[in-house]
Amino acid sequence: MYELVQVGAQSYYIESPAKIGVYDAGGGRVYLIDSGNDKDAGRKVRQVLDRQGWTLAGILNTHSNADHIGGNRYWQGQTGCKVFANGAEGAFTRYPLLEPAFLYGGYPCADLRHKFLLAQDSEPTEITDPAFPAEVGVIPLPGHFLDMVGYRTPDDTVFLADCLSSEATLEKYGIPFIFDVERYLATLDAVTQMRAAMFVPAHAPASTDVAALARYNRDKVLAAAERLLMVCREPITFENALAEMFSAYGLTMNFEQYVLVGSTVRSFLSWLKDAGRARVTFADNRLWWQAV
Repeated sequence: MYELVQVGAQSYYIESPAKIGVYDAGGGRVYLIDSGNDKDAGRKVRQVLDRQGWTLAGILNTHSNADHIGGNRYWQGQTGCKVFANGAEGAFTRYPLLEPAFLYGGYPCADLRHKFLLAQDSEPTEITDPAFPAEVGVIPLPGHFLDMVGYRTPDDTVFLADCLSSEATLEKYGIPFIFDVERYLATLDAVTQMRAAMFVPAHAPASTDVAALARYNRDKVLAAAERLLMVCREPITFENALAEMFSAYGLTMNFEQYVLVGSTVRSFLSWLKDAGRARVTFADNRLWWQAV
């Protein structure tokens, strides 16, 4: 863990729970692509950079999930570096309580206010700022989260953030975290057609070709939608539908899984309703979902 792996003439990643990209901008200056989960990750990454004689020039965040921005605060405190973020991701980076609150749908209890869902705050700069390294391409990858992006470095390495899950992860959990199903499917379609010298997803192996994995992710999304429609073949409340999905995928509920899977199931239901494949009724002071 925290080994440095070179994948291009100027591109590397640091093996960690969510891969941390490194772009060598020359002159001993590097940019991190995401920063890990917390200050401990920051310290370990700093050791890697120090061994190479590199100085941190800045952090390019792909999105604002805690496991991608948790090291920002450490680095800003140590170096004063800029942290670049896109759109709404910047708001969640500046006010990280938004993540567990967003997932839970209200003020999160203490069980949800921990480093895996609640990063330390850091001060982001929009990726349109002139200080952003102009030679790095920004690739919109919406769907998994609000305004997630990937980055293409000058040696044609593409860092794909969380838009792909590994086959092993999907086999284990069955359903990935998704904020906007329609946009996520469009992102998967775009990634299927994408070409690069190397792709580095945050939670899947680096590869020269990710088209098959993107299609596999797409198949799993559509299969989850069909399974949810089966769950809703008769009117059902959200809580009961969620319980059915947990059982169908062999998952065990705890607070983290409740908010992560629960948020995803709500997103699926919204997508199905907007597509005319599900409808809602209100009866007995409950909201009931049913497949059409």
